[in-house]
Amino acid sequence: MLKRAIPVGVIAVLLAGLLVWSQQRAGPTKVSGVIEADEIRLGSRVGGRVKNVLVEEGMPVAKGDPLVTLEPYDLEERLAQAQALAEQNRQLLAKMNAGFRDEEIAQAKARHDRFVALVDRMERPPRDEEVAAARARIKQANAQLELAQQSQQRLLDLYERQPQAVPQDQRDRAAEEVKVSLASVEVRQEELKILLAGTREEERREARAQRDEALAAWQLAKDGFRDEEIAEAEAALQAAEASVSVIEKQIEELTIRSQVDGIVEAMELQPGDPMSAGGAAMSVMDTGRLWVRAYVPQGQLQVQLGQRLDVTVDAYPDERFTGEVTFVSRQAEFTPSNVQTFEERAKQMFRIKVTLELPNNRNSPEEVKLRPGMTADVWLKISES
Repeated sequence: MLKRAIPVGVIAVLLAGLLVWSQQRAGPTKVSGVIEADEIRLGSRVGGRVKNVLVEEGMPVAKGDPLVTLEPYDLEERLAQAQALAEQNRQLLAKMNAGFRDEEIAQAKARHDRFVALVDRMERPPRDEEVAAARARIKQANAQLELAQQSQQRLLDLYERQPQAVPQDQRDRAAEEVKVSLASVEVRQEELKILLAGTREEERREARAQRDEALAAWQLAKDGFRDEEIAEAEAALQAAEASVSVIEKQIEELTIRSQVDGIVEAMELQPGDPMSAGGAAMSVMDTGRLWVRAYVPQGQLQVQLGQRLDVTVDAYPDERFTGEVTFVSRQAEFTPSNVQTFEERAKQMFRIKVTLELPNNRNSPEEVKLRPGMTADVWLKISES
């Protein structure tokens, strides 16, 4: 039996159809990747010597948990000093805002009134009664002088008649009384001259200056402090409070706390170790935010930002997790050697980032399912939700 040969044209058509079918057939519905997480490197802005290490590597921690404490040195004393200065400035500002007390204003007014009366008394001429009293004191002094002179003269006359009857000391006392009376007359006469001449000009100027000074002090007490003085006191208080805030923040920095819920990844400190300011002393893996890094063939690049995709992991083959596409690379790159895809290795890929929704990953460490480093498959079909 003779076999009929297949025409060459038919073979060409079949080959062309097979090529078209091979180019149009559906690609893989999933790509593989690895679950990753942020690594938070922690330290202190003040630095110092380690006092206590409260965690170990691999230990789960919650946001705000203390990890390491540092020696305070003189920060507590500096804080007390800054707080005292701030309180002093606060009281000063309160005093300036309240102004002077009524008693202080009354005291300033009384002092002013006293100097006003003093000036008035200095500038007025002496009263007639004062002049009359001064003249009367002069007459009294003259009468005493005349009496002393008469007594002395009687003793002298008696001494001339009977020298033995008047001893020397009696004659001396009589002479002394005359001198004292004469001096008293001169003093009274000078007092009258001063009274009639009035107060000296320099004394009046001094009294007027004291009166003006008292008036200014009284006015200042009534008006209170100037706005510039109050503003200066407010600025001083703000500066003191800022110093308190700075030291308080430095004391807060003595305790290094976890910034996320996660797992201690690296801890190389021991009590007594020095730690530089601003340096990273440890790292914490943020288990509250995980994503899958995967590579999509350019022929399957139908994913868009914001799309929600299913994710599976080998550890839980019967469970599916949901993630959102939060990154799609703008440029293609060759597939890394450690990523398995369903396309040929030589084809270029686009890196995507699928952030996982973790309803169960924020509970206790025993309930955490997904962990960084797990291999995962991202299903390119949009999840139903």
